[in-house]
Amino acid sequence: MLTICLLRHGETAYNADGNKYCGRTDIGLTEKGIQQAKRMNELLKDYTFDAIFCSPLQRAKLTAEIASGKPESVQIDDRLIEVDFGSWEGKRPAEFQAEDPESWHNWLVDPALYKAGRSGESAAQVVDRLNSFYSELLEKYDNKNILIVGHNGINRFFMTSQLGMPLRNYRKIVQDNSALTLLTLSKEEGMNLLKLNA
Repeated sequence: MLTICLLRHGETAYNADGNKYCGRTDIGLTEKGIQQAKRMNELLKDYTFDAIFCSPLQRAKLTAEIASGKPESVQIDDRLIEVDFGSWEGKRPAEFQAEDPESWHNWLVDPALYKAGRSGESAAQVVDRLNSFYSELLEKYDNKNILIVGHNGINRFFMTSQLGMPLRNYRKIVQDNSALTLLTLSKEEGMNLLKLNA
């Protein structure tokens, strides 16, 4: 069984600017985001991690380096990159919902089938790559403690799928910037959610 501390990266300028969708756009942390990561370092000081993984995007990598206090140990895995939001990228929800209400409606009803922003990823594609990552973790790090720094979209889709919820309900799970989720993962029992959004 794995014990996983699952983080979302700290605040970015897109988060602070009306929650612009920041899927694959590679922007850094704000000063507030850096402080959030430092707070997480304090929260995690009693944990010992056998491995640390993050998305290739700089906002996740810097959060992982600061939060873990071990920048040299951070491993990048491309499967942890944020959802490709297609035409929604860099826009506030009110903007792209007004531009293409049909696309947003389809995503809300069945994100497993429809692609975000028409040209991005479907939730099923996201879950497939995350399942590949987490299955590999179980093979290599069973009975270990792992720190993972990802993104709002991918973390929520992973937890939604593991909890057996329809993927359209992913927005019902909250994970704030640089917030901690603690879970266990095993081949036999799947995921057990111990702490959410701390």
